[in-house]
Amino acid sequence: MGKLPDWWGALSTAQLAIEIMATLAFALSGLVEAARKRLDAVGVCVVSGLTAFGGGTLRDVLLDRRPFFWVQHAGWVWVLLGLTLVAMQFMRARHLRPTERAMLWPDALGLGLFAASGTQIALQAQMPALIAVVMGVMTATFGGVLRDIVCNQIPSAFSDHRPYAVLAFVGGWAVVGVHALGGSDEAALAAGVLVASSLRLVALALDWRVPAWRIDDDRR
Repeated sequence: MGKLPDWWGALSTAQLAIEIMATLAFALSGLVEAARKRLDAVGVCVVSGLTAFGGGTLRDVLLDRRPFFWVQHAGWVWVLLGLTLVAMQFMRARHLRPTERAMLWPDALGLGLFAASGTQIALQAQMPALIAVVMGVMTATFGGVLRDIVCNQIPSAFSDHRPYAVLAFVGGWAVVGVHALGGSDEAALAAGVLVASSLRLVALALDWRVPAWRIDDDRR
């Protein structure tokens, strides 16, 4: 894999597409959660923005990557605001009730998209494989953590016992594996997205559970 010139300021077409789709998917999940909490228009926009941009911002801070991805592509902020306002009006006009289940599907897609792109960007920054995968996990999960904290609940990534971060971790290693086998950047991104998002959807469908912490009082 060749080193990109000025990697912190340049994204390939595939990476850019992945980042856009992930941002929109997470923005939608944040919007649904904010609507469930009956926040006002400002609250909905803030929660959607934190969900969409939080993980990528943390990644960029840790990699010392400037400008931040959403600052470099400022049009995404306008798209986020437009999406939020249109979606709110659409849901009200159709009398759609935001449910937790409705949030899970775009969240699963965003998980795979950000896990793959975060890992890829870290690899381009010449990070070791393990650190690159951890960056992918942070990119994929931190926005949802911020969403839940602002909505005054324990982050679902830590508490609902269905595999989440661990699947982002697996998806990140899929990206690393494809690169190790000599695959292209596009193939690596596709593999990471497919593995992480597909496993998340299967986990939701089959109700896979991560073992919870137990203490003696729980058995009484």
